[in-house]
Amino acid sequence: DGIDFFSRKYPEMKYLAYFQSYTNTYDRIASLTDKYEEALAYPGVVGLIVGTRPDCMPDELLDYFEALSKKTFVLLEYGVESTLNKTLERVNRQHTYEESAEMIRKTAERNIPVGAHMILGLPGETEEDILHHAHRLSELPLTTLKLHQLQIIRYTAMAREYRLLPESFNLFTFDEYIDLCVRFAERLHPDIYIERFTSQSPAKLLIAPDWGLKNYEVTDKIIKRFQERNTCQGRLYHQENGLQ
Repeated sequence: DGIDFFSRKYPEMKYLAYFQSYTNTYDRIASLTDKYEEALAYPGVVGLIVGTRPDCMPDELLDYFEALSKKTFVLLEYGVESTLNKTLERVNRQHTYEESAEMIRKTAERNIPVGAHMILGLPGETEEDILHHAHRLSELPLTTLKLHQLQIIRYTAMAREYRLLPESFNLFTFDEYIDLCVRFAERLHPDIYIERFTSQSPAKLLIAPDWGLKNYEVTDKIIKRFQERNTCQGRLYHQENGLQ
């Protein structure tokens, strides 16, 4: 439906099929590849983006993506979420940061562009912890990065924890988050493309934080803050690594 809608307005536009929600590599290999091939066969689709967990990418499927990437665009995205194992254990991710790093490297070694998702503000993490994520991610062969502010969603285990232990959460104000994103980006390798800074959950499910802004409005504010400070992505990465 989305392609049909935009094709009327932009007939020359091409599209990437994005398998985004949930774990898009958790099924029989044949069933998965059938879905990918069906998406790629749709008129106007010129590539594939697949989001998944770092512990749900079998070698056989990675072999498939390696072969596919020689014929069309492929980007694999992994939900890293944090570089601190104590955080990953607390939020019940059931994988370690080392597993994420290993899978990112294995993917990049096959010349497949690779992305990561990170949540800023997970319970128990300080601002220093969050900024250190940028250093650790910069050590990895990442092509893209998507940042998400922590959102407390109704009917979840984290919502119950937030109700019982609100002091263990650091939910940033809008201005605090803008500042955090700028400081994070300053420490991030300049060759990593930041594709997003925020997420938007349905208002009826969102408990906090409720900034009342669209993603593009947040991005505009971040760009303006960069300009106000005369800074850029990678500025402190260069300084701390002795680069010009």
